[in-house]
Amino acid sequence: MLLIFLLKGIAVGIVIAVPVGPVGVMCVRRTIFEGKRAGFVSGLGAATADALFGLIAAFGLTFVSDWLIGYHQWLRIAGGFYLLYVGGSALLAKLEARQSSEPNAESVLRHFLSTFALTLTNPITILAFLGIFSALGLSGADATFARAAMMVLGVWLGSLLTFGLGSLFHSFEARHLKWINHASGTILLLSGAGLLAAPLIAHMS
Repeated sequence: MLLIFLLKGIAVGIVIAVPVGPVGVMCVRRTIFEGKRAGFVSGLGAATADALFGLIAAFGLTFVSDWLIGYHQWLRIAGGFYLLYVGGSALLAKLEARQSSEPNAESVLRHFLSTFALTLTNPITILAFLGIFSALGLSGADATFARAAMMVLGVWLGSLLTFGLGSLFHSFEARHLKWINHASGTILLLSGAGLLAAPLIAHMS
């Protein structure tokens, strides 16, 4: 029975993580320009944040979810500025493909924390987890500690599997790298602008 909840959690993690957003773009970009380890660690950070949201939802930590959702606009603004910085840096940086190099410990930690923090800037995801978990039978008397724990573990594995796919990218020819660099930088820049514009539009409406 616990295995079923683990498999359900993996499916939920994939569903939550599979849409191609700025975090996914960052993971793929880092894989191409900084190596497979950088891409995988970035995916690990995002998957851990998803698992944290799943943990909050599965164990009914309403005081944490209420606090995060209460500040979600400020978190989105912080995420927007960070994406502007990353996207702008990508467009202005000198193009260097470093697929063969491996990041040092400091870079690994930075890659993990950046995608972890960026994923946390969207706490509304908790509400999605609450609805999905309830639909999958993790509610009421069925929401035991063991089942909730297995579901959260599954979410982490499913999300990691999805984001980790970026680390399977192979080397690209030099003529393609400039296009990839500009495209990914532009996507990140526009994503940041969108996050910053959303609160302003909501305030004006």
